[in-house]
Amino acid sequence: MSWRHKDLLGLRGLEKKDIELILDTAAPMKDIIGRDIKKVPTMRGKSVVCLFYEASTRTRTSFELAGKYMSADTVNIAASSSSVVKGESLIDTGKTIDAMGTDIIIIRHGASGAPHLLAKHVKARIVNAGDGAHEHPTQALLDMFTIRERKGTLQGLTVTILGDIFHSRVARSNIWGLRTMGADVRVCGPSTLLPPDIAELGVKAYTRIDEALEGADVVNVLRLQLERQQKGLFPTIREYARTFGLNQERLKRCKPDVLVLHPGPMNRGVEIADDVADADFAAIEEQVTNGVAVRMAILYLMGGTSSGIAH
Repeated sequence: MSWRHKDLLGLRGLEKKDIELILDTAAPMKDIIGRDIKKVPTMRGKSVVCLFYEASTRTRTSFELAGKYMSADTVNIAASSSSVVKGESLIDTGKTIDAMGTDIIIIRHGASGAPHLLAKHVKARIVNAGDGAHEHPTQALLDMFTIRERKGTLQGLTVTILGDIFHSRVARSNIWGLRTMGADVRVCGPSTLLPPDIAELGVKAYTRIDEALEGADVVNVLRLQLERQQKGLFPTIREYARTFGLNQERLKRCKPDVLVLHPGPMNRGVEIADDVADADFAAIEEQVTNGVAVRMAILYLMGGTSSGIAH
């Protein structure tokens, strides 16, 4: 089976077989990352541009490494050091990059829908690396890959997403992806950090953490977006940590073999305790490794050659 779409703009609307294709392709990619020489000719002659209008460590670096491990020519463009500061529009920037013969453009943008707009105006394939509070599909895919690797399946699992759901593009992509793959999804956070239309997403919403954790197979802890604190959406950071912070005592309500995830960066001692983040049942560093593998899989499916991935 081959990738049937020009772009990867989000997980909403993707079929189960599309997600399975990416996850299945990521498995041999992870083997490449573990080699002494991390180089295969799969994307030799292909060009990948990372166009980031927002700051990023994990996503941008993992996309760049993913391309380089497969011999693609990769270029990073930060909006702060590009013609964007001179007033150039997103569409004009995209057309300029497209005119240089670029095969794949990976974009992160603060405006929801920006990758969708760009995809309509360029020939290059577009990968959404996060758009506003809308979606972050590759993060959800690496989360699902990590869960499936640890649990063997996604079907029938109870996954609790904990934290700032309202502002989280990670939460939305995970909800759509996990539900497509047959998981039962719960979300939990202060009522002010839950979207008003949360019920329409087909998940169970909780404002009491103990109820949300009861019998959970997986807990995905979201970063508390401290930059939103000035909006007064919760009393204080200390109060948030006391009421919604994930600690060892609260984890006792979950399944004995619970898996803990966090997309990073973490606010230790706020949304997650140190002894949870560093425990064996947490796969936070493993998520970073899996992020490279999943992004290698996506680039391969979008622009890989027939030379294969086992060379």
